[in-house]
Amino acid sequence: MKIKSFLTAAVIALGATAASAQDYQFTTVKEIPVTSIKNQYRSGTCWCFSALSFIESEILRTKGLEVDLSEMFVVGKSYHDRAIKYVRLDGNLRFAAGSSFGDVLHVIEDYGIVPQDAMPGFNYGTDKPEHNELDAALYGYVNAISRNPNKKLTTAWVNGLDGILEAYFGEYPETFTAEGAEYTPESYRDFLGINTDDYVNITSFTHHPFYEPFIIEVCDNWRWDSAYNLPMDEMMEVMYNAINKGYTIAWGSDVSEKGFTRDGLATVPDTEQKVGAGSDQERWVGKAADAPKEEVKAELPKEMTITQEMRQDGYDRKTTTDDHGMHIYGLAKDQNGTDYFMVKNSWGETGKYKGVWYASDAFVRYKTLNIVVHKDALPKHIAKKLGIK
Repeated sequence: MKIKSFLTAAVIALGATAASAQDYQFTTVKEIPVTSIKNQYRSGTCWCFSALSFIESEILRTKGLEVDLSEMFVVGKSYHDRAIKYVRLDGNLRFAAGSSFGDVLHVIEDYGIVPQDAMPGFNYGTDKPEHNELDAALYGYVNAISRNPNKKLTTAWVNGLDGILEAYFGEYPETFTAEGAEYTPESYRDFLGINTDDYVNITSFTHHPFYEPFIIEVCDNWRWDSAYNLPMDEMMEVMYNAINKGYTIAWGSDVSEKGFTRDGLATVPDTEQKVGAGSDQERWVGKAADAPKEEVKAELPKEMTITQEMRQDGYDRKTTTDDHGMHIYGLAKDQNGTDYFMVKNSWGETGKYKGVWYASDAFVRYKTLNIVVHKDALPKHIAKKLGIK
């Protein structure tokens, strides 16, 4: 997943609905513990920040242990694997910053994981991720290698790749100390109890059969991982069931819509909604400047009713794209009783809610590309349909 530039997001926010985040009053219904808000800063690594946040919550759930895992350990290993596949395919693969939740699980399974303090990954003079130079350097390198200028690849090119990665991220630790003991990346993964086979990737589109897995056709899914295909209502049932049973969700979504603001709100305003004469909104807007403060209020915009066909149309016409990975950890309601998912973002403590977004049921139905959940979070009847035990 890749996130559009902050400038673009800010422009989108200016065209948001008439009611701002200031007008919404949220009441928490269910909240699952998460680790602190992080900042991906100037990097396209939301997929890694959100997936590791999800894994950190899983560790909190299963072991009661709060950990801070190294994003750049995962990003570096991911780039290594992706470069090798890119060269094998003669450059016919996207080589860029974006990726997928499944990529994080593959890295943890193949290489293990380390805590943040064992590999901060900022070996280039800043204390936050700034990857434009790195991304350009890596692309230039692997693009040159993929052309095979010697007509036979040397035995040195992978070492050259790893040299670039270590120059920016630092060396991958072979051993380190955590929780008072010494670990390798693999033994630390096992100590934390991370079993990547426990996690299920789910989506909902009609161009493939329901209840069967298919490879989601987006460029950032470069490992070609498959997802189970559920009808929209059952995908939503999985999400509500997960939160209510104490499981969080890795959430991939489009965030290019006007309703996804920079102030912590994600809704799908009904663009056909009219404000008629004498409506509440018109009356309050027309109040004099010296009207009593308690009378000045904004009516929350009505949201669209989302259908399976709308989801598919958005995917087919490229208005629903693979933009951003986030972490869902709770449920809330606004003052009208509308359901929202509580979302941990990776843009630092920004917006009205200091890094948290409230995404309406309608927005999640419409703009979810995929989710990853623990298999035990599936309702039993859905797990049975998918053949998951």
